[in-house]
Amino acid sequence: MPEARIDKWMWAARIFKTRTIAAEACKKGRISINGAQAKPARMVKPGDVIQVRKPPVTYSFKVLQAIEKRVGAKLVPEIMENVTTPDQYELLEMSKISGFIDRARGTGRPTKKERRDLDEFFTPEYLDDFDFDFDDEDEE
Repeated sequence: MPEARIDKWMWAARIFKTRTIAAEACKKGRISINGAQAKPARMVKPGDVIQVRKPPVTYSFKVLQAIEKRVGAKLVPEIMENVTTPDQYELLEMSKISGFIDRARGTGRPTKKERRDLDEFFTPEYLDDFDFDFDDEDEE
């Protein structure tokens, strides 16, 4: 049965852009094979299920072919099957919708709305009624 290194396989299956990034993800503990943490040199074989944590989502892929040579994007369905659960994609959608809402209120730069509220709060009201025509008094 053919086997392939996990870092090479994830690069070949286009899960990661470079093999270095794939190996780095393994070292950081973001990759697990059949529920067990995987080091970059760990071998995968057809039938293995790989979990890839890319916060906030954990993707799951089933290995169909163990390859170490990168293939075109059209051939990826022959190499792996995406078995990620729908609730993970819901998490992704929720994070896209929430955007910057998870920023703690009062931290970081103010948003445009907060800036306008601040400007309105700090602008003295009496400046609006003032007429700045002081030139007329000097001419007398």
